[in-house]
Amino acid sequence: MSGKVGDFWRRISDGIAIQQLWAQFRADAKASYQFYSKDIDREPVAGESRFKRVRRIAAGLFWAMAMKLSPARRVLLVIALVMLLLPPLRFESNGNKFETEDFRFYSGVILTVLLALELTDRVTLKRDLEIAREIQSWLMPSEAPRVPGADIAFANRPANTVAGDYYDAFFRPNGRLLLIVADVAGKSVPAALLAATLQASLRTLAALPGSLPELVSRVNRYACEQSLQGRRFTTAFLAEWEPATGALTYVNAGHNWPVLRHASGAVERLEAGGLPLGIQAAQVYQCACASMASGDLLLIFTDGLVEAENHAAQEYGEQRMLPVVQSLHGVTAAEAIRRIMTSVDAFVGVTRQHDDITCLMLRMT
Repeated sequence: MSGKVGDFWRRISDGIAIQQLWAQFRADAKASYQFYSKDIDREPVAGESRFKRVRRIAAGLFWAMAMKLSPARRVLLVIALVMLLLPPLRFESNGNKFETEDFRFYSGVILTVLLALELTDRVTLKRDLEIAREIQSWLMPSEAPRVPGADIAFANRPANTVAGDYYDAFFRPNGRLLLIVADVAGKSVPAALLAATLQASLRTLAALPGSLPELVSRVNRYACEQSLQGRRFTTAFLAEWEPATGALTYVNAGHNWPVLRHASGAVERLEAGGLPLGIQAAQVYQCACASMASGDLLLIFTDGLVEAENHAAQEYGEQRMLPVVQSLHGVTAAEAIRRIMTSVDAFVGVTRQHDDITCLMLRMT
């Protein structure tokens, strides 16, 4: 393409190849269909023909989309669709024939107005979410603490503009490094707000004297007060690392089991703990210990990593993650996380991300 047509095409496509645009469209269409059809019964009804089943599902999708609009916009949508399907009307009076205009033009105008109204709402919401994301980025560290004998890195990729995942790494008054990765049930704004309250409470409670199990119990009691009777629970992994000895004390509150890969190649999974935070205020959490030496690395991650799906709805899974972790010899923590995320991206392709992904890597140098 050249000239004005080429400039126009590059402007609307951002220079993306047609194959990639088509792949993105298919991924978006699939995600939208799953969103609107989640409350529709797609199973065949006894004695129902294929045509009637398709018509029933189509009607269900229409109402699922229409009911997301405000009443006024819903009425405009119905009027536009009627005008789109309505042919020009012909009348005859006293031997004179009359024909109305083609209503499809006016239907297109109404649909364009509806699109503009919806885009206005979306842009306004996106602007507010971008501000929320900026505030959320302030709450979580942008750089890992510098610790002699250790290399720390993390990555956070929200499924939406803001995330329900939370990570942190800071020193407690006892001189031990506290590592946290947590995942609030749900996504987007509700989960992000609860993640922010968890971060604030954890920072405050971690400054008080007490062992790691005591800290987790305090955070759990606070989480129970904010969890809407257990509906907004939080899985979390918390660990205290002693830089002088490499000793790692941890509590796993219903979280994915972190991977501790020793320099020898042996893999240890850190699973001791208890229920997720916010379910049972009287929960007693178990504490366990592990030892880290030079060349060992610890990967803490949220379920968005292993549950990432490709176009065939297959999960990335630990069977693909663990070989990548085993191959991470002699690389920095940041490079290790980059390789893991690259592996996930290669598996997923253009499929839309459906859950937040967070990783924290601690590597002994």
